[in-house]
Amino acid sequence: MPGSPPVNHPHNLAALFANNRDWSAARRAADPAFFSRLAAQQAPAYLWIGCSDSRVPANEIIGLAPGEVFVHRNVANLVLHSDMNCLSVLQYAVEVLKVRDIIVCGHYGCGGVAASLESVSRGLISNWLRPIRELAEQKADELSGLDNDARMARLCELNVIKQVGNVANTTVVQDAWQRGQEVSIHGLCYGVSDGLLRDLDVSLDYSVVLSDLVDANVS
Repeated sequence: MPGSPPVNHPHNLAALFANNRDWSAARRAADPAFFSRLAAQQAPAYLWIGCSDSRVPANEIIGLAPGEVFVHRNVANLVLHSDMNCLSVLQYAVEVLKVRDIIVCGHYGCGGVAASLESVSRGLISNWLRPIRELAEQKADELSGLDNDARMARLCELNVIKQVGNVANTTVVQDAWQRGQEVSIHGLCYGVSDGLLRDLDVSLDYSVVLSDLVDANVS
């Protein structure tokens, strides 16, 4: 009823705590120094920008342990230049952690991508997803010749490609490249149905930017 305090369900959390104890014990059994080593330093080589979808756990699908990948997730793996949360993570990863590879990973069957095309408003989330709708409108000629499943899959890929460009155009990455820091950006798409990653072949790195600068100076 309105105004009533929320009902606590401790039995739900009890299962999580039990799982946590089992996981911690298994980790220590396999590697007694694991947690002391993890507590002493965070030195990931990768920044993962992915979707919040519960079926796409970053560490698991790339086979890395805690401490080996720095993660930012949001609905539909968007990198918006107005999103201070994402930009703060990006800056910390590049300038403090010195990651060398930034991975933007979308996934096929993304509910956020699908919702971006719905005619009915879903409130705040519709505003968040508006850039994907605009992308679909920009790529209408490419998408119109595909059946529904193929169109949605391709839009998931196009969204990743767009976000790779957005990462590259942030002041964080532009400044890093200008000072010669080796940072690469990669676009991947994950198949929930088979557990496999696809490389979309849109990687960008400092050498590409340097080459563009040289070409511009020569011309």
